[in-house]
Amino acid sequence: MATYRDVGIVLRTHKLGETDRIVTMLTRGRGEIRAVAKGVRRTRSKFGARLEPGMIVDLQCYEGRSLDTVTQAEIIAPYGERFTRDYGAFTAATAMLETAERLVEEHEAVPQQFNLLAGALASLAHREHDAGLVLDSYLLRAVAIAGWAPSFVDCAGCGATGPHRAFNLASGGAVCYSCRTPGSAAPHPETFALLAALLTGDWEVADAGSPGARKESSGLVAAYVQWHLERGVRSFRLVDRTPSLETTR
Repeated sequence: MATYRDVGIVLRTHKLGETDRIVTMLTRGRGEIRAVAKGVRRTRSKFGARLEPGMIVDLQCYEGRSLDTVTQAEIIAPYGERFTRDYGAFTAATAMLETAERLVEEHEAVPQQFNLLAGALASLAHREHDAGLVLDSYLLRAVAIAGWAPSFVDCAGCGATGPHRAFNLASGGAVCYSCRTPGSAAPHPETFALLAALLTGDWEVADAGSPGARKESSGLVAAYVQWHLERGVRSFRLVDRTPSLETTR
């Protein structure tokens, strides 16, 4: 069986038998993989703690018919440990990992998705911005890479120059008066500005967003992502939207 090395972000784990785990990872070179980590639930396991959700690891595996097997794992970034000390970061990271798993295909490399997730996890771990803003920025960029880039200025329907006042999930974001359909939302202009900043990475604007704009934008982002995934993301309901201390000073 072929052996390979890659860098992976642990997305999810679940038990297998008495001592093993199946680890789902997003890798840089192979996309999503599922591999058995043997004996990692034993207290003396050498790398069990290295294969927890949120960890970035340099791993060696050998290929199997249905599941690969992890033979070595070295920590590159121990983000999983840091998130356990910060509930807001933990819930945001959990939502990111679940969304990433939904967006990528098994054994189909998408380096942009890998790099985006790795960068978002680093931002969370180092508390560079409010956890809720980092999550929403990640979600918008991730769906854009997947082919569902939203528009928050010009009309997503006809391309008419914005800004516009209506937002429609099916149309892809902001819509003009002519393209607006029943059921469209009417976000505050500041919310549109915040959404545009989160999509483009304009953190000066994003960090200055008011609590009201952040709350409204997070609801629209969650709805937009789940609309295009065509299924709910369970972690969204657990996300802690309490502003961090840095944003309340």
